[in-house]
Amino acid sequence: MKYLNIHKSHSSYIKNLFILREDLIPFSFGGNKVRKANKFFEHILDNKYDTVITYGSASSNHCRVIANMANMHNLKCIVITPKEDNESTLNSELVSYLNAKVVFSDVEDIKKTIDETMKKELGMGNNPYFIQGGGHGNIGTSAYVEVFDNLLIYEKTNNINFDYIFLASGTGTTQAGLIIGNFKYKANKKIIGISIARSKLKGSKVILDSINDYTSENNLKLVVNDKDLIFDDSYIVDGYGTFNSDIELVIDNQFKLNGLPLDPTYTGKAFWGMEEYIKKEKIANKNILFIHTGGTPLFFDYLTKKDRK
Repeated sequence: MKYLNIHKSHSSYIKNLFILREDLIPFSFGGNKVRKANKFFEHILDNKYDTVITYGSASSNHCRVIANMANMHNLKCIVITPKEDNESTLNSELVSYLNAKVVFSDVEDIKKTIDETMKKELGMGNNPYFIQGGGHGNIGTSAYVEVFDNLLIYEKTNNINFDYIFLASGTGTTQAGLIIGNFKYKANKKIIGISIARSKLKGSKVILDSINDYTSENNLKLVVNDKDLIFDDSYIVDGYGTFNSDIELVIDNQFKLNGLPLDPTYTGKAFWGMEEYIKKEKIANKNILFIHTGGTPLFFDYLTKKDRK
């Protein structure tokens, strides 16, 4: 998938800001999860799996996209989600609307529930395939190695160089893919993941593991260390799905100024983190690329809740 939609944008703090609008990928409200899902479903269809099982919260963009793609290909879809995260969102409503079966599980029993669900489907004579939450794994990583390839083509075609790339970093495969591309081509870009939940220690390890798994499987002789990763956990507020008035202000300003829909769980938190990072590090006269990783339904959830206040 070579679709890239990049345009100049406006921010109170950043002069040369560009946005990669992954949310405008033309399938199921777009997002980085569509790129990953396309890769997974190539594998699923080639190997004749008939059931797709995945995991995610009620806010998960990944689960929405997987349910939509499974429905499109007439495959059975099962979404395992934590009981503790039972608040209805537009994403969770869409998962049900797309005929996915939702299985609730206590957080501490998620692995057990996944194993039992896989075993049950096999016992019924089905051929199930499990996709890790967020599209984690080498297949998901490969989607953003490819994006980095296409970014270099875009830069050459448009006579521009992006010095910094910012994105919301969750399960880590999007950032891992970009870092692999950066090292592969010796592009020397600063790729900065703004954590949406994980601590720096945990998040950096997951990304490094993803990089090592991918490079090993693909026989790439790249050496990436902890010091080569920028995974900033300064902006997670109180954890996944939490936000503050600064993030709300960023969401409001960006939609009113640029028509850019951000959400408080992923992209709004990352955009706020990017602006704060740039101020803190006194970065000036650089070309900044922000990757809008998607989540339009969550923007409308935000508006609905905001109106109820």
